[in-house]
Order: sequence, then structure tokens, then C-alpha cells
Amino acid sequence: MKTKLLGLISLALMAGSITTGAKKVHTLGDSTMAPYDESATVTRGWGMYFGNFLTNGWTSINYAKGGRDSYGGYNELWQTAKKNVEAGDYVIITFAHNDEKNSGMDGYQLKAYYESIGDATAAAAVDLRGSIPSTTYKANLGKIVDEAKAMGATPIICSPVCRSYFSGGKIRRNGRHDLGDGYKILTEKGPVDGPKLAADDHTMDYAYHSEQLAKEKGVAFIDLTNATADLYESYGDAKCHEYLFDGEGSTHFNTTGALLVARECARLMKAQGIMADDITLPTDISVAPATGDMGEAYKGQTLTKEFTLNGFGLTPEEGTVTIAATEGVMLSTDKTNWSSNLTANYTASTLVQTFYAQVTLTENGTFSGTITVRQGDKTIDIPITASAIVLEGGVEVNAYWRLEKDDSYELSGPATAIAETFQGMYVQRYSNPNANSVWPEWTGYEASRKMQRDLLTGDAWPADEIDDNPERYIQWGIKPASSMELKVDAISLFVAGCGGNGMCCHIYYSTDNFETRTTIFEMKKMPANNPQYVESKPVITLKEGQQLLVRVYPWYNGAANGKTICLSDLTIHGMAVDASTTGIKNVNDNDNVNGNSHTFFTLDGRQHSQLQHGLNIVRMSDGSIRKIMN
Repeated sequence: MKTKLLGLISLALMAGSITTGAKKVHTLGDSTMAPYDESATVTRGWGMYFGNFLTNGWTSINYAKGGRDSYGGYNELWQTAKKNVEAGDYVIITFAHNDEKNSGMDGYQLKAYYESIGDATAAAAVDLRGSIPSTTYKANLGKIVDEAKAMGATPIICSPVCRSYFSGGKIRRNGRHDLGDGYKILTEKGPVDGPKLAADDHTMDYAYHSEQLAKEKGVAFIDLTNATADLYESYGDAKCHEYLFDGEGSTHFNTTGALLVARECARLMKAQGIMADDITLPTDISVAPATGDMGEAYKGQTLTKEFTLNGFGLTPEEGTVTIAATEGVMLSTDKTNWSSNLTANYTASTLVQTFYAQVTLTENGTFSGTITVRQGDKTIDIPITASAIVLEGGVEVNAYWRLEKDDSYELSGPATAIAETFQGMYVQRYSNPNANSVWPEWTGYEASRKMQRDLLTGDAWPADEIDDNPERYIQWGIKPASSMELKVDAISLFVAGCGGNGMCCHIYYSTDNFETRTTIFEMKKMPANNPQYVESKPVITLKEGQQLLVRVYPWYNGAANGKTICLSDLTIHGMAVDASTTGIKNVNDNDNVNGNSHTFFTLDGRQHSQLQHGLNIVRMSDGSIRKIMN
């Protein structure tokens, strides 16, 4: 079935805007904290909800990204965040999940070892993520702390949230990020297994060393490791996974889990006197976000927004909350069954309920409506707004990569395509995914249709990957022609896993070289040889000098060899408009345009004696400049 996924600007996922002079909390972390697109996945990071517990004009900006370790935290996320950090801001720092790559060895040191013995293949296959708890891990976090303090900001170190690894009703040692029961040491002869450490030996304990760093640096420390262990254990193994996690393992949260962790971080901060007057822990019913700005879309499109309804200490102890919407707004708890009214039952004075609002833009202009939530005598009104826009008055642009026999592309319209490139990947070959390939029925494609089959450098997929590797992706892009703006309205492609059912991937786009990004597709354990159609309908305007990049980040569910990710039919579509006020004219609209008194140029500056096919820059006889499409 054809799946349409809406991709909206990724900054909408950040809880708050980046505004000079605003009071800000900057959050740096990995996938357990990161923002996710609600239209593409049920996974949520706790950093998405931390801003729910701030008051008095504070806003939370979430820079976390999946797959980042402390090296990526400093070299990538912090380098982006510190452009916006001002004196008086707070910076929350939490890493460790990906620092455990290479079983506690440092990725850069491991690669250097293989290079020193001349094993280029092994060196190329090393996952550079990973650090040693007592040395490189602390050093990376320490650099963020030092630089934040130097800027007049207040850094806060949070130990990592647990993985829900249970044994006998308790979170296991490795679930608490202590590798003392199994780790590796890099020696002069290469990696070797380290000895099992006593329970009170914290040599390989990342959470412990994050606390030691906080003491050494004299900064605040929030123990989310023990806090989340207590939270998980209060539910028990089965209910913890059912109620708090996303159904894809023991690491990533659903909305309830992410919200509860964010609340726990805020509670611990308030208890320690950190931002005590600026943190609120509501005990009655509340809804986040408080307003429903659904953004822009094209007329005829449907927009969906997620809301979280929560309450703690509610009275009476059992009850019902009603949710109602005005005309034009539909509501759902499962994104399948929609109506104008919902009810949510609660027990034990506690409620955490996700619901969704949907608006279909049938007319141009701005839509407005209201959602009303009632519990007892309390009423909350949530304003809903959306804007329908029309894309017109320009020249159509279409970039298309068939990916059938090479990486060539077809481009029409005034734009520049950015050729396919690979990071940590290469093309294995071009062929059909499998003789039994199953394309979506609506395509009419036969199983023999070829796709580009791509492998990671070194060919062997690692055993412990659950998310992006930031150094492994495939990329394409587009940018507007000189003095033009490009309004992108569609991105689509096919993606498949071949050789097994364990291929996983995220697909993103970005307009700022991946300082921020928007998810347009997520799939884990893709059924083998079943090309999935990915389509996003974004509202993007690229100014001259800007570029849109599309990236596919693959990983495999478990150690494997020879498994490939297959890609085909990437299309980026939009309309080019003149960035000046003169507009683009069609040749039929211009009299005597080929007259001898005019001078003609193509977009790359070449002069011609007459109009060329496509877009032309024309210096008219009166000295004015026009853009003319022939």
C-alpha cells in the first residue's frame, strides 16, 4: 500500500524557538533524548518533553541526535548548540549509550591500532564511536562543560537513562551502563577480553564516571541512571516494555516513557535547587503542547499533530477526561479511528494519554479551530491553526535518480542537482532485489526491476547497532539556480532490504547541512525484497546559496555479512521562482525577445546569440534584466 509520510520542518520538533535574548535550556544527548517526527515513528526522546516542565519564559532547545556518542556530542552537537548559547542559559549533557561501542574501547584508538599493523580492512570497518569511561569519555564531556562555563552558561551533567535489561526484577549491570561483566581492552597485541570486575569496581561504569566528572568540575549532577532504574523496576519487565518503550527493544521510549523521564529529570533538578523557581510539576490535568500550530501545507493535504494529556495527583482517584474538537478538527488515539470527541479514563490519580488532531486543508488561507479538554471542573482550550498555500508563478523543477545502472540523474528546470555521494558505504551492484521482489501493486513494476544495492565499507554489519551511525549514509540533494528561489514540495524514493529481514533505516532531509533534520521515513526489520515507497510533502523554500540534502542512514539488526540496502527512483520536485521582483517570463510573453539589441546568457554565465532552451538571463536593450523561459 502506498504510504505517504508528511515531512515538516525539523525545527517544529524542538520545544521552543531559538530567539536571541530568550532564557534557554539546551539539551545534548543521543537517541534516548532526541526529537522524532510524530508522522514517521512512535519513538520519542525525553528531550522533546523537558520544556513541558519549564515556566517563567524559559524554553528548551533539543539538539540530541540518534547514534551520537560523547565524541559526536562535542564535535557535532555542541558546535551547533554553542552558536545559540548565551550567558545565563543552562546546558544539559547526557551520553553513554553509543560510547559503549567497541565494548568499552575507544573507536579512534582502535582504528589507529589496525592502521599501525597495516590492516587497512579492519581499520576501515571500525566504528569510530565509542570511548573509555575513565578517560576519553570524561574528556569529551569535560570539554563541553568547560566551554559552556566560559560562555557564562550553567552545564548540568545527567547520567544516562537505563536500558530496560531485566534480571530477577532488577535492571542488570549492563543496563545501568556498567560494562564490568563483559568488556574489551586494547593492548599492544590488539583487543582482548577484560577480567570480570567486582560489583563495586566502577572502572567500566559510564554513569559513575559522569558523576565523578561533575564533582571534578564543580557542576550539577542528575542521576538519571538510578532514577530510571527505579522507574522501570516499579513497572516490572513486561509492563515496563509495554507502557514505556516503543516496541523495538529495550532502549527507546514511547511518548509515555519519554514524558515520565523528562518529568523525573525536572523533579530531580528542582529537588536540588536547580532552576527551582522555573520548573513546574503540575499535579492536575495539563496538555502539551498548549497550542496547536500545525504549520503550512498545500491545499488538499492533511496535517496531523500529536498532543500529550497528562495528570498526576488527580481527584477523584478514578475518572474520565473528555476531549472535544470544533468543526474541521478530527481526533484519534491511534491515528486510525477518527472522531470529533474522545474520552480518556484514568486510575490511581494518574493519566498519561497521547492523542492526535487532524486537519484537512480544503480552502486557501488560514484554518482555525479549538480542542477542549475537560476533567471535573477544569477546562483547557487548545487553539488549532494551519495554513494552506498554493504553489504557483514559477518554473517546474524535477531531479530524478533512477539508480538502475549508475548514479546519473535527469534534471529539468532552473536548479542544480547535488550528485549522489557515500559516507562509509559503496555500491555493491545494480540488480533486482530478488527474483521474488514484491513492489507495491500500484506501481505496476515487475520483480525484475533493478535497484542500486549498497553495502557498508568492510561489508560486515556490526552486532550491536540499534540506530544511526553518523558516519554511514547515502546522500543526494538540490539547490536553486543563481538569483532564484526553489520551493520544494515533494521528495520520494523506494527503499528495500535484501538478503534478510533485518535491514533498518532512517531517511531524513535537511536545509542546514544536517545541523537539524526532518525524518521522513523510519523502518526497522524491513521485510526482505519488498521495496517500500517513501513520500514526503514538505513546504520548503530554498534561498540562493541554500541546499536541500536527503540522506539514507542504514543499519542491520544483528551481526551479518552481505546484506544490502536497495534504493531507486529518488525524486525531488518543486517550483523555481525569481528571487527578484521582475519575475520569470515565458518566451511567448515577450515580443522581439530575439532582437539583435538584446544580450543572452545561460544561468552559468555563458553568452549566446539567441535564446537557449530552458531558463535564460536576458539583458534587454533598455538595460533591464529579465529571466525568460524558452
